[in-house]
Amino acid sequence: MNSWMPFFVVAILLGGAMVGFIEAGRRIGLRRARGNPQEPPSNVGAVEGAVFALLGLLIAFTFSGAAARFDARRALVTEEANAIGTAWLRLDVIPAAAQPALRDVFRQYLDSRLETYRKLPDLAAAEQEMARSAELQHRIWTQAVAAARESSTTAAGMLLLPALNQMIDITTTRFMATRMHPPLIVFVMLGTLALVSALLAGHGMAAAGGRRSWIHVIGFAAVIAATVYMIVDMEYPRFGLIRVDAVDQVLIDLRRSMN
Repeated sequence: MNSWMPFFVVAILLGGAMVGFIEAGRRIGLRRARGNPQEPPSNVGAVEGAVFALLGLLIAFTFSGAAARFDARRALVTEEANAIGTAWLRLDVIPAAAQPALRDVFRQYLDSRLETYRKLPDLAAAEQEMARSAELQHRIWTQAVAAARESSTTAAGMLLLPALNQMIDITTTRFMATRMHPPLIVFVMLGTLALVSALLAGHGMAAAGGRRSWIHVIGFAAVIAATVYMIVDMEYPRFGLIRVDAVDQVLIDLRRSMN
């Protein structure tokens, strides 16, 4: 099954549920009108407007947050490429005899970093590859410290070790960025507001004469469901249709330059 299918199924279910709630609201409104034909129409426009405004506000905030986190994750890929590239160049400051072995581990490390995100959405395989990256980090650090001690000047350690430290730290930053999402209750509230809005929209149709307008019914449900899908998809850019894979090219180009 494609990794984006669960998100797509949720969006389809939300859209179908909204159509059902619109129809339920319309029937409730028609039943009330038939039970009290002399009752004047209720002035509930302010209530409906408040609910729709709240739905729009929640969509705006969640969409904006998802887009900001999406851009931040793309920027972190470039930041990691810069950190690895800087550390690679600074290997020149250590003794020449220690460079070949350390450069070979660097190549393995970058291959492992690329493979970690290629294996998503298989979380188990990605975590296993991440553990391998951590092991390679330890080897790089150990060999770099030993090479810096063998160097005839202290500049080797002062230049290389901070660059390695930054290269290692960015992996934790990228990992935590994949875990940064709104609380589940936010998405539950978003879905609940979408259904309540659909119910009120259906009730408003009954007040306006009770005639169905399938263009409006399906259009309203489809637009809201598609927007929710885009929000969730941007929150998980290694799983759905909206992806950050293209940004990995900067790491691929860096790996080619290491040959």
